[in-house]
Amino acid sequence: MGSYMIRRLLLMIPTLLGITVVVFAISRAAPGDPVSLSMGPGGQVDASRMADVREARMRLYGLDKPVPIQYVIWLKRVLRLDFGDSIKHHRPVINLIGERLPITLMLNLIAFALIYSIALPTGALAAIRHKGFFDRTSSVVLFVLWSLPVMWVGQMLIQYIPGFPPAGLSSNYVETWPFLPWLADRLWHLVLPVVCLTYGGLAYLSKQVRAGMLDTLRMDYIRTARAKGLSNWVVNVRHAFRNSIIPVITIMATLLPAMFGGSVIIEYLFSIPGMGKLMFEAVTTRDYNVVMAVATITGVLNLIGLLLADMAYALADPRISFEARAD
Repeated sequence: MGSYMIRRLLLMIPTLLGITVVVFAISRAAPGDPVSLSMGPGGQVDASRMADVREARMRLYGLDKPVPIQYVIWLKRVLRLDFGDSIKHHRPVINLIGERLPITLMLNLIAFALIYSIALPTGALAAIRHKGFFDRTSSVVLFVLWSLPVMWVGQMLIQYIPGFPPAGLSSNYVETWPFLPWLADRLWHLVLPVVCLTYGGLAYLSKQVRAGMLDTLRMDYIRTARAKGLSNWVVNVRHAFRNSIIPVITIMATLLPAMFGGSVIIEYLFSIPGMGKLMFEAVTTRDYNVVMAVATITGVLNLIGLLLADMAYALADPRISFEARAD
């Protein structure tokens, strides 16, 4: 396992470089530039000075250089953990991320806890009671949930579910409240966004667990375990469920980048100042430094998640040996 992890870590370097090259090229290939967008259609000065002001600002942000040179300069700064300043907010990108990331982590941790705590037993029970009432009913409900677009669901919740705040994370002047009322207000504001974050992943993961359990329950060693007189709990949980969670581990590999990147649609819809909304604003305003910072850190977390998933494979199934595969 040790030598395999070293090889994977070394392989992450060219992979990450490839990710940054692609994202950098796509961001620069998009029409428009941040200076022109920030100056507006009429500009901030009269027409005679527009070109001079634009040229000076392009030179200030280093956008007057060829794209390959811009990439090399940006890469050197990133190696020093310097992502530059936001062109839109005129602040260091790392500070913006530090402010937005806790909000996104809070939302996603709550959503992932709900998804896994509900989806795992739901999918396993549906497989155990295959073609029964619970299996058929849950399949229909999960299929409907999986089919609903999150933008439409969010709008319907805001419009037709009264009593829940439609936007933001807290009420006005909440910072002056005691802790318990503040906590209740924060949780009340999180209900609708968490519902939108949860239902799609819940449906998908439940179906994955059900499919994996059904395949495992048909295996010969499951029939042998039942023939030995083992209880249904031991057969279903210790043997069948443990050997069917490989797809679940694969899905969990996306946990870290998802928590960092946030949900663009949901955070924008509910006006939540998290990483998703920051990324949306950065893309629409061509804020290159923010886009590249979020894409780079998300790529690193994605690679780390895949590495942790490989380690979890070996823990979940002792038959998996990466050393043997490497040899």
